[in-house]
Amino acid sequence: MSPSQAQLGGFDQKIEVVIIPVSDVERATKFYTSLGWRLDVTPPWVVQLTPPGSGCSVQFGENLTSAPPGSATSYVIVSDIEAIRNALVAARIEVEETYHVTEDGPVPGLDPERGTYRSRATFRDPDGNRWWLQEITSRLPGRVDPAPASYTSVSELAGALWRAEAAHGEHEKRTGGRDADWPTWYATYMLAEQAGTELPT
Repeated sequence: MSPSQAQLGGFDQKIEVVIIPVSDVERATKFYTSLGWRLDVTPPWVVQLTPPGSGCSVQFGENLTSAPPGSATSYVIVSDIEAIRNALVAARIEVEETYHVTEDGPVPGLDPERGTYRSRATFRDPDGNRWWLQEITSRLPGRVDPAPASYTSVSELAGALWRAEAAHGEHEKRTGGRDADWPTWYATYMLAEQAGTELPT
């Protein structure tokens, strides 16, 4: 790594907005608000929406990009792909069937072990821009900055607590008794899961 690269790595550089190409701004606005995405306050010539819990927003509008409508592909990360897919289908959004990734290629259905990064499904907006739903419950090592853990929504925090509870139940079976200091164990598990480090047993 060059000195200039090392210096740049010391600055926060957060992706704020991704521009997506659409042909009909009003139609696209109705679609993305139907997903539950927040419509942000912007100048009149820009439409900006933010998914719940996301630190990054999407924008579209007249003459914001020369890319052809429908040419974008992006990921939406979720902690429970089955729940969000059911909610999208109930909102009359066409979502492809869930599949999971294996060493031999994609296989229909949820990953049997609900392994992080494995289960996926896709949907498209009216222009054909493709969104990949991907279930991530813990990050791979090296993919999380060494900063305090944070949860950006009730559902994300609740999911982490449910997984910690299940893992703690297995821990108590192995140790053969009730763990009176379960809050510390939960906290240790949840921090390790989010950081992608070794989980307690």
